[in-house]
Amino acid sequence: MNQNNIWPKNRICNLFNITHPIIQAGMVWVSGGKLAAAAANTGCLGLIGAGSMQPDVLKQHIIKAKQLTNHSLGVNIPLLYDKTQSQIEVALSAGIKIFFTSAGSPKTWTPILKKEGCIVVHVVSNPELALKCQNAGVDAVVVEGFEAGGHNGRDELTTFVLLQQMRKILNIPVIAAGGIGTGEAILACFALGAEGVQIGTAFAATEESSAHNNFKTAMCQAKFNSTFLRMKKLVPVRLLENEFSKKIALAEDECADKEKLAHLLGKGRAKEGMLNGNLAEGELEVGQIVSEINEILNCNKLVSKIISEYLEAKNKLFLN
Repeated sequence: MNQNNIWPKNRICNLFNITHPIIQAGMVWVSGGKLAAAAANTGCLGLIGAGSMQPDVLKQHIIKAKQLTNHSLGVNIPLLYDKTQSQIEVALSAGIKIFFTSAGSPKTWTPILKKEGCIVVHVVSNPELALKCQNAGVDAVVVEGFEAGGHNGRDELTTFVLLQQMRKILNIPVIAAGGIGTGEAILACFALGAEGVQIGTAFAATEESSAHNNFKTAMCQAKFNSTFLRMKKLVPVRLLENEFSKKIALAEDECADKEKLAHLLGKGRAKEGMLNGNLAEGELEVGQIVSEINEILNCNKLVSKIISEYLEAKNKLFLN
């Protein structure tokens, strides 16, 4: 089958020079150069998650990824850390031209990156921020519902609600994120105006992900009610339920303030859970879609599965 005929013509594939309008999310501790390259080799856009990387480590992952693929690669850089400038400088010097930014103002770095000839995409969780991004000159936005794993917006808007809001106010392309891990979900997102999707949790559970095998196995065993949005007073984050998240829930029930929650969180807890495999006390960031994951696949099999699901759903829709 000609893969160019699978998807409706859209600006996302053209923008990133990719075959499939699917972005492998740039996630902390699990999406290094190996995963980004593997996703890129399937025809998707592969992103290296820089949030957990020092600049020198980021450079190593970019070099590794470029050795493993000739296809489109990008980096995801949160804008709230003091290492942001160094990360951007390292990525630019390594030849990266696609930047996904988040957790900060799009006005700060978008003009600078555009002057360098880069493509800039910003992650948003409400329509007001989406408009600010468009006015700041970004090329596209990722609209992320609070079904997503990891850090979420405080407004707790769902992906499908966000998509309906965005299509009324934006002229730039929209990438849907949060709760997406199947081909059927992609079809639904397209119906609501998205031109691409960003998938995180499903890629985190792949063979090429740097997540610990304990974490991957836990994802495969998750049920429909295995994730919860915690630490709303601090930084809202969706977690796989474990002993640590239960401690947070108890503290929240007792009206703990930001300082108490920060003390319970401590430092390095996401690394301890996601990279080191401590399933009891680690911070395990996953989305609600984790209940649909039941096996550890390689990226090629995952993307093939998603495409098959999309085509089957599309055929059923038109046949009926």
